[in-house]
Parts: sequence; structure tokens; C-alpha cells
Amino acid sequence: MSEGVVGPRAAWEVLRRRDFGLYFLGNSASATGGWFHNLAAAILVYRLTGSELLLGVLSFSQFAWVLALAPWAGALADRFDRRVVLLWAELAATALSILLAALAFAGRADEWTVIGITLALGLTAAFAAPAQQAIVVSLVPAREIPTAVALNSMTFNLARALGPALAALAIGTVGIAAAFAINAASYLVLVAALLLVRTRPQERAEGSVRLRDSLALLRDEPRLLAYLLIVAAVGWASDPVNTLAPAFAEAYGYRDTVGGLVLGAFGVGAVCAAILLAGRTSGSARRMAVTLSLLGGGLVLFSLTPWLPLGLVFVALCGAGYLASNTAATTRLQLGVEESQRGRIMALWGVAFLGVRPLASLLDGAIAAVAGVRVAGVVLALPALAGAAFILARPRLRGAAARRASASRYDRA
Repeated sequence: MSEGVVGPRAAWEVLRRRDFGLYFLGNSASATGGWFHNLAAAILVYRLTGSELLLGVLSFSQFAWVLALAPWAGALADRFDRRVVLLWAELAATALSILLAALAFAGRADEWTVIGITLALGLTAAFAAPAQQAIVVSLVPAREIPTAVALNSMTFNLARALGPALAALAIGTVGIAAAFAINAASYLVLVAALLLVRTRPQERAEGSVRLRDSLALLRDEPRLLAYLLIVAAVGWASDPVNTLAPAFAEAYGYRDTVGGLVLGAFGVGAVCAAILLAGRTSGSARRMAVTLSLLGGGLVLFSLTPWLPLGLVFVALCGAGYLASNTAATTRLQLGVEESQRGRIMALWGVAFLGVRPLASLLDGAIAAVAGVRVAGVVLALPALAGAAFILARPRLRGAAARRASASRYDRA
């Protein structure tokens, strides 16, 4: 697929489409509201316990279901109307968010209540995620899929840029309970958008739901596995910013609510990358190595610098590398399968991107508790840097293998 028009103009053309524009607005509102929950829950748990490890447990509870239910959630998105699947998931999340807000207003939301309801919200997210990713291609013509995928990623990172700062403001002025209520309202915006959009007829899969059907996609097309490994490295390296933002703020000598500023800077970098990448396909392997290096290197520098203003610059660069790497791999996954397989491949995407997060969250929470958040950030950056190094070394490895094969043939002769 050629790149065609790229940048802001391509993005604007796709956003002007009625159905994608409505979905973009609804998804952006819901994702922004999600940061009200994330930051409010993290701050409440941290204030109640002072435990970095429980911050990791909180993040684990949010994403654990993605790993456990991915094959069935993906098949559900391929066998049934994705818009309806997503609609019911969002309605369930709305009810849970209202319950948490009510408990917080009543003063009955302790750390385990927050973790338990977050676990339930993670269940709704596990069923929503494959449909939420796969539905995008049914809202735009085929030639605009790369732009739509980049913009869909941008919704989450636009939310990351605005949500934490707005959430910190809300928590500081109207309180944690109100932040939970705002999250509940944001789900309803996406529900309204889903009721209004029109999607192209969906080619649905048939048959039973089997894990081996999802794994067969990777066996038949090994390149898909490579893209999933890149997505996993991206999810792993982005986790310290998401999970430990309040603790990072304190490591810099500021209040825990400044964690919203850290998350916002990461999101600003990601949004800038999304605008620049709009309309582009995944690009070369060398470009992927550069963006992975930007992600991992930005996280290392953010973790090590002692000065917050400079740290915010580095975490913004980290966000740009995150978005660019994830969008490139995700676009190739979307375009590498048939329509009837898209829900399952995006469920595997969910495992790679979100499913590793529970493990990453527990690991960086444990490392932070023992050695500090700065060490945790450096350790979690290593997979992205290793991936970049492997991509750059791959041509030389292939060349060495070819020379060995040639020498072997010569010896036999």
C-alpha cells in the first residue's frame, strides 16, 4: 500500500468522515475518562497504603483478564457484531464506575474495594479491546486504514495527554470520588457514539471458539508473530510511566498528583507522533529500530535525570517512540489478515500489548519497592532497546548465515 497523502491533511480527511469522526470523539472521551479512574485509583491506593507494590497489583488487576480471555474475546468480535459487543461492554463498565463513585462518596472505598472494582472493569475491557481495535477498519475505506489506525491510537494518547492533567485538577478541587463519577459519564459518550455510527457489513467467522484457531494465524504467517513481539516490547517499556507515575513524582520531590503531569507529557509526545505519522504505513525496519530506541532511550533518560523539567522532555520523547512503534506494528497486523480473522489477531494484539502489562506492573512495582522507581524504569526499558538492537543486527546476521551456507556448499563440493 502506498503512503499517499500524509500528515495533518490525511488525518483531517479521515476525521471528517461522519462515522469515524463520531467514533473518534466517543472513544477519546471514554479514554480520557479512563485516566480519571487510573489516576484517582492509584492516588487513593497510594495514600491509603504508601505501597509501590500495591500500585503494581492495581495495574495487574486492570489488565489480567486480557491475558486470560484473549482467544474467546477475539472470537466473539469475529463471530458477532463488533459494535454490539463493544456497546454492551461499555454499558457494563458504566455501571461499575457508578458503583465505585458511590462507594467513594460514602467513604467506603478502601484499597481492596478499588482493586476489586478495577479487576471487574478489566473484565469488561478484555471483551471490548478486540472489537474496539477491529471496528476501526469498518468505518473508513481500505485506502484510509493506516490513517485510521494511527488516529485510533491517537485517541488513547490524546487522552493520555489531557486526561491525567484534568484528572489531577479534578482530584485536587472536587476530590477522588468526583473523578470516579466523571469516568462513569465518559463511558456514556462512547455509548452514544456507538448508537449513532454505521459500520460496513462485517464478514463473520463461523465455528467454535478455539485457542488453536488464534495461534494458527501465527503459524501460517510468522511475520505476525514478529509484529506482536514488537507490540509486547512497547507495552513492557511504557508500563513504568503508567503504573508508577505517582511514585516518580515523589522521586522528583513533588506531590503525588504531579504524576498526572508526567503522564500528560508522555501523551503529548505520543499525539505529536500520531499527527506526523497519519497516512503512513509502517515504514522500514530501520525506522522501527529508531522508534524503539526512542522509546527505550527516552525512558532510561527520564528515569535517571534528577530535574523534572528535563525529565518531562525525555518522557515526551519516550511517548513519541511508543506511539510510532505501536502504530507501525498494529497497522501491519490489521492489514495482514482477512476481515473474518481481524478480531482474533487484535485479541492477540491485546495479549501482546495489554496482557504483558500485569506481569510488567508486578515486576516494576516489586523493583521499585526494593531498589526505587528509577531502577524500575531502566530495567523495563531493556526489551525495547534489545528489540532495536536485534532489528539493526538482523541484516548482518543474515549475511553471516548466507556466508556460512556458501562455505558449507563449497566444502561439500
